[in-house]
Amino acid sequence: MSDFVFRINPNIILGSYSLSRLGQLVLEWGTRFIVIMDPILKEVKIADKVTQSLDDRKVDYFLFNDLSEGTTSRTIERALSLAKEGHIHGVIAVGGTTALNVGRAVASLFNEVHSFYTFMDGAQPNTNPIPCICVPSTYRTPFVFTDTVPITDSRNHQIKMMKVQKNLCKLVLYDPNMSLSLTANQKATLSIELIAMSVEAYLSQKANFFSDMFVEKGLEILTYALDGSPSLDITTPEEILLAQAGTMISLATTSSSLGLASLLSLTINSRYKMLKSLVSSILLPYMIEDISKYKSAKIVKLAKIMKCIPENEEETLGDAEICKYFVDSLRERIAKANLPTRLKDLNLTIEQLSLAVEDVKQIDFVNTLPRSMSTDDIFDFIKLAY
Repeated sequence: MSDFVFRINPNIILGSYSLSRLGQLVLEWGTRFIVIMDPILKEVKIADKVTQSLDDRKVDYFLFNDLSEGTTSRTIERALSLAKEGHIHGVIAVGGTTALNVGRAVASLFNEVHSFYTFMDGAQPNTNPIPCICVPSTYRTPFVFTDTVPITDSRNHQIKMMKVQKNLCKLVLYDPNMSLSLTANQKATLSIELIAMSVEAYLSQKANFFSDMFVEKGLEILTYALDGSPSLDITTPEEILLAQAGTMISLATTSSSLGLASLLSLTINSRYKMLKSLVSSILLPYMIEDISKYKSAKIVKLAKIMKCIPENEEETLGDAEICKYFVDSLRERIAKANLPTRLKDLNLTIEQLSLAVEDVKQIDFVNTLPRSMSTDDIFDFIKLAY
């Protein structure tokens, strides 16, 4: 087992209405910011709450919300250019993973003089970043606590994992009320993606006692949010439970690693703009079926945490049967949410998916999968889910 080393750089604030304190909190790092914001937040009446908090504290800022292409090199170049012209003190990133990743990339490279593509192609930033404050609008943030940013290269639509400084993010502010604007379908997809992240972190070769603790507690809380508490002792609102579970599971993936479903969702999203959470939800049952062939004991533990086994049968079932119950329960969740169950339902061809499989080998955490997998192995997995 490798040495356990864990460091959390950003402060984490999680609480209802914490968004109203944003203007007060950011003054610790400056008075002029670029606010990189998901444009959908204006439609759901959240954008005004962000700007109001900044206006009330006389924080100088300007908005960048041209995120229609996603986390692409072209988008980051535009945001970085505006940030440098604006002589900002820091970055405030508000929204989903696109806004957060663009914000972190801009903060990382603000003081660099070399071409942005130099760093996307593998060079390590060697200047100090400017402060980055992240305000997630969803309850899963798989990369916020890491020293990498997934970026789509606009030149060839391939995923690149750009290295950033370890002390980049100064604050992550979770306001559970921001998730109230999510539709039932979005919540279902994000929740299933959280389960996938949990399984990946729990079964990764980098898993450790710390990541296991966060996975187990995070999944327990997520189950309360999705299915209700087995007792009346827990009366915490659903949106707070989801935020707590998402924070714990995101920290678990940072201490451990993401896995196959996340890898493929990144490469498929980069090439074909398919929602990462949707791809992960399709791949999750197939991933568990594959892992349960050789790591069934840990899958059994997760199944018990999520209460996937009938109470009167738990003592009589073998590991293989419990793993099947787990997979069946996940497929039932996916069906209830009317989500696609096969990759072909996304109108992708197997030839297109083969390109996404080839891109996987460029991502470092392919080496931390529960078992060693070649490109051929991953393509065989894709064919099962197709």
